[in-house]
Amino acid sequence: MTGPVVPLRQLVLKVHSRCDLACRHCYVYEHADQSWTSRPRVISEEIVSRTALRLAEHAKAHGLASVQVILHGGEPLLAGPARLRFVCEQLRDALHGIADLDLRIHTNGLQLTERYLDLFAEYDVRVGISLDGDRAANDRYRLHRDGRSSYDQVLAAIARLQQDRYRHLFAGILCTVDVRNDPVAVYDTLAGLRPPRIDFLLPHATWDTPPPRPQGTVTPYADWLLAVHDRWTEQGCPVPVRLFDSVISTLGGGPARTESMGLESADVVVVETDGSYEQADSLKTAYDGAPVTGRDVFRHSLDEVSRHPGMTARQHGLDDLSAQCRGCPVVRSCGGGLFAHRYRGDGSGFDNPSVYCADLKRLVESLGTRTGVDAGRPVDGFDALADGTDDGTAVRALAEVRQHVTLGLLKELNTEFARPAGKLWEPAWQLALDLQLRDERVLTSFLSHPYTRPWAVRCLDAAASPDHLASLVAAAALPVGAVASVEVPVADGFAQLPGVGRLRVETADQRVELTADALRSARWEPLRRLPFGEIDVVLDDIDPHRDTFAAPVLPRLTDDEVALWRQVLVQAWELIAGALPGTAAGMSAGLRALTPLGAPPGPGTTSAGGGFAALGLHLAPRDPEPVRAAADLVRGFRLGILDVLLDECELYDEDDAPTGALLADTYARAATDALYDDPSSAARTRAQWRELSDSASLTALGRRFVEGIGRSL
Repeated sequence: MTGPVVPLRQLVLKVHSRCDLACRHCYVYEHADQSWTSRPRVISEEIVSRTALRLAEHAKAHGLASVQVILHGGEPLLAGPARLRFVCEQLRDALHGIADLDLRIHTNGLQLTERYLDLFAEYDVRVGISLDGDRAANDRYRLHRDGRSSYDQVLAAIARLQQDRYRHLFAGILCTVDVRNDPVAVYDTLAGLRPPRIDFLLPHATWDTPPPRPQGTVTPYADWLLAVHDRWTEQGCPVPVRLFDSVISTLGGGPARTESMGLESADVVVVETDGSYEQADSLKTAYDGAPVTGRDVFRHSLDEVSRHPGMTARQHGLDDLSAQCRGCPVVRSCGGGLFAHRYRGDGSGFDNPSVYCADLKRLVESLGTRTGVDAGRPVDGFDALADGTDDGTAVRALAEVRQHVTLGLLKELNTEFARPAGKLWEPAWQLALDLQLRDERVLTSFLSHPYTRPWAVRCLDAAASPDHLASLVAAAALPVGAVASVEVPVADGFAQLPGVGRLRVETADQRVELTADALRSARWEPLRRLPFGEIDVVLDDIDPHRDTFAAPVLPRLTDDEVALWRQVLVQAWELIAGALPGTAAGMSAGLRALTPLGAPPGPGTTSAGGGFAALGLHLAPRDPEPVRAAADLVRGFRLGILDVLLDECELYDEDDAPTGALLADTYARAATDALYDDPSSAARTRAQWRELSDSASLTALGRRFVEGIGRSL
């Protein structure tokens, strides 16, 4: 099976090939492949430089926005601070101006001193720590060569990582499951260390070397993980657990969050200390030489690695699985399990279900039942959104989906920031939690604000201040009297209350204590309202994070300009309500704000500003056309619907950008054509729909959505 090159977005760089522990479950040293014995202990500077250049050329050729590099081993810290600094410098310099670098290191933590942490802080290297639970669980395998425990040393490393100046570097804890260990004790210990994420990993095994199973048990690994899930949900899911999040995401039609499950294409490559490219490390458990590609950083590009038969065997989703897997009802969530775990040495190779098949099936089905997520059902009102017959019910349900996603982003932000003294994030976060307990409407208010999510995404990219959370909380709490005052940031002479207005502040301070009385002062500038038809939205021309559209935003409008907007919008709404009653109902249910743009986004724009609750609109200063305004509103609303839908549902292969753009444009045109009497435009839309229907990148859910678009044409 051939096709376009699948870009490799994750590179595991082996910087040291030996380890300072002797873990008996380690796939590098204790399983079938023993190639480590012939490799250099430390990666050379020449190989590091060559790897960085190969990755940069690959990212540039495929237009990758970001790439992830994981420094690995053996134990990567044995490479020493000087060599690791060189690695960080080479990767950063090579990728500068080409792609963002997400740099991480996976370590057992024994060598993790402040000298290393200072280096990682300088280069923004996220640190993952391996720990198998409480002392009894960890000491079952993770021992020194002389049998000494490593437990206290690992806890000391985590304590150093938890210091305020390093906390933002903590990526999470990796824990290998052993069904002989107490699942609740393991989870409680890990959760008590307050990691930003826990990764539970099934021990590497194949059909030839199956995992240990206590006598009389059928699904011991699923049972163990479900016991953890019980404890996790009982405590209110205080820390993300990647395996559970992945299953729940895929059950709802979303993407997998882990390599070990789901149908996503394999996009990871390993570079060993001798410069050779290898496939995923987990293949070392299958047979000696299983990960070998015969390619290296000196003679081969990453495109050549991506075309290797072992890589392409994991790049076609469902088609790459065994017949038994393809007929399984949970296959889109399970994905056949980790590729290495399918191996059997009877000649069938990897053309088998996972050796954990029964466990994975029970885990997926049980989580689907426990969480209410149905593998066969997309978001509520999915078909009505596709064919434009929604009466507003589906849009309201989708708004709740966006709120849930936004809350997840905020929780992730809360684990990202070290929250040093004097900053506003921590008190604002605590106030938000307190208000949630007292009045859930307050939390819903700022989660539903349309520009909360774009700001949160920018924060994760270090492109916006986390202190803006205080402004959001104040905007939700002060107008309803939930609190007496909130300290908020000041920027460009204003204290912002997103979705409400702004206060002109005459102070040089970077923050100010804001009370409800300020909303009645002469210095208060409220947002103006735009009532038209069945809608009453705000004209948001001041939010600092409203610049999410494919066109520049305008500053605050004059009163005369606002009057013109009201006049044009009344006429535009009459056109929408008459030609597109379903879209009008959806807009009535979900549209909250309009943001003035200095230029039209353009008829070919296929990206939304961040959802359907806020739309960007350009009106010509002289003689604005109501039909053009109506078409731009409808197009923006439909693109926003699709933007939110893609948070929860996988409609197409995300690596296929042309199909994504074609889907967005066709979905928008299917509605806007109703506003114009233009047979040629309608014919082009039908032609686009036929082309879209033939796309091999569509998932089953995507085909269902495209069929719905067809019903509306």
